[in-house]
Amino acid sequence: MNSKKSLYIMAILAVMTLLALPPASAAEEEGEAGQADDNANTVEAARETSRGYMAIGAGLAIGLAGIGTGVAQSHTGAAAVGAVAEDRGNFANSLIFIAIPETVVILGFVIANQILG
Repeated sequence: MNSKKSLYIMAILAVMTLLALPPASAAEEEGEAGQADDNANTVEAARETSRGYMAIGAGLAIGLAGIGTGVAQSHTGAAAVGAVAEDRGNFANSLIFIAIPETVVILGFVIANQILG
């Protein structure tokens, strides 16, 4: 099994685990139906679970945006350095092409702020 396939399998297992744990923990807390304490505990557990999912979503938004920006800047940065090395007049265009992927990280921060706010 190659490493890319095993990475995909690990990611799928992690997502399935994240999606399966809250219902399992809520089912364990259900003991005697009809009591106000049990309902309050279930509601509080649901709130904490949703906060956790919000934090995971915000972290993924920033982290994946950062990784994507790093990959994009590695390729555009190498091309920009080569273009400037050949002709100094390409500096302004190269600077613009290097700055464009930075907006993806800013968008990731905005989305994370929307998720948590």
